[in-house]
Amino acid sequence: MDKIDWQAAAGELDAFGCAFVQRLLNAEECQLLVALYAEERGFRKRVVMAQHGFGRGEYKYFAYPLPPLVAKLRETLYPPLAEIANRWNAPLKSSFRFPATLAGFLERCHAAGQTRPTPLLLRYGEGDYNCLHQDLYGEHVFPLQVAVLLSRPGEDFTGGEFVLTEQRPRMQSRAEVVPLSQGDAVIFAVNERPVQGAKGHYRVKMRHGVSRLRSGERFTLGIIFHDAE
Repeated sequence: MDKIDWQAAAGELDAFGCAFVQRLLNAEECQLLVALYAEERGFRKRVVMAQHGFGRGEYKYFAYPLPPLVAKLRETLYPPLAEIANRWNAPLKSSFRFPATLAGFLERCHAAGQTRPTPLLLRYGEGDYNCLHQDLYGEHVFPLQVAVLLSRPGEDFTGGEFVLTEQRPRMQSRAEVVPLSQGDAVIFAVNERPVQGAKGHYRVKMRHGVSRLRSGERFTLGIIFHDAE
């Protein structure tokens, strides 16, 4: 993570609402996380997407304490992302400022009744997909999150591209497809972000999802920074 060019990432987030991070995890770390999915312990909830109209596939939310690798990623990624989030809040005319540390932010979440951890593992099989959505779990929402591809495209699976859409006022939606290899990550806006217009900044709505898997099996680590009610 010390090799991430945060200036470049901030520029991509400002321009497109997402930023690509190459090789955030190595192959061994990816395999370690994939292996966790088969275990019952360490998770607080399993969700079958089709039962809720979310798409097809399933995911599991980790329980506290998080696996060390997931906890380290969450804690280390948060501070530079909090700087970007606070900079975004200024043109959005929000007085809210995010604490400098994840622990400080989670204190606010927990005080508001958001105490359930939200990092998760997602599993897709052939024909599975994730509908466009936003991960909003309560009053306190951190505006950025991270997804890390744990499987090998072209070997473990085909299809299953990460997709973002952006809805600007009085305009048609814009789609963004982020090609990922094993261990690559995408940082993206959870709900909305500021865009500079001719008359100042305005808000655009963001949604994300995964296109249909053509074959194989695809695993993803999702790192959400706010906890759930």
